[in-house]
Amino acid sequence: MFGWLFGSECPLDPRGKCWVEERLAWLRDEFGADDLYGGTMILPTPVFFPDPYDGSRRSVFDLFDRVCDYMGVEQGLLRLEFFRPARDPLFLVNDGGEAVPTEAAGWYAGDVIRINESQMADPMSLVGTLAHELAHQRLLGEDRIPSDVYDNELLTDLTTVFKGMGIFLANSPRHWDGNYTLWPGTELRKPEYMTGPMFGYALALVAWLRGEPRPAWLKYVASGVRSEMRAGLRFLHKHGTDTLRPITRPH
Repeated sequence: MFGWLFGSECPLDPRGKCWVEERLAWLRDEFGADDLYGGTMILPTPVFFPDPYDGSRRSVFDLFDRVCDYMGVEQGLLRLEFFRPARDPLFLVNDGGEAVPTEAAGWYAGDVIRINESQMADPMSLVGTLAHELAHQRLLGEDRIPSDVYDNELLTDLTTVFKGMGIFLANSPRHWDGNYTLWPGTELRKPEYMTGPMFGYALALVAWLRGEPRPAWLKYVASGVRSEMRAGLRFLHKHGTDTLRPITRPH
């Protein structure tokens, strides 16, 4: 029945795997273990988002308040503003010859979060953007990290996973294939934002730590990342990790 759990390699490269594990442990130490081991996984369902959404600014404000609650940010602490997408947006070309957008979905500016109006037509992507920008508040706004830390955006993405909002970014990730630097002290390419394999392994790690070999919420993860997550679960079930320990449930 559970044969799919066995015989897998890690879906993530060793440097990325190490980063996900170490930074998830850092988030546990910084915010406490409750979110990691027992926090609610927020899903794209009416149970978590009961307010009607029609793409209007009013409905976006309602959505913002709800995401604030889920991310642990006091409602009213930050202003929400909007900006219009460029009429002729600039695109880069990645190594595969594919066009890659360069325009941001949102901006965090201290006491203000600005959202690209193009996000308003896609509530899944919008929730991911709001969660990401609010994660900046939890990290930068609460003076937990400096703004020039090498993994600022990566850690911001991972914070949404830690707070239970990772499915939304995993389903509409913010990484741009043309935007890479290097992992410190190496010649290995480091993405600016979390990639599909990184989200898949991070979500698998959360499920494994909670003792969920086949979590009910897996079906809400987009198919590509879902495959990465399943591979991560197979790997963790077989090999585990020395960085984090799964929850111990009473027999």
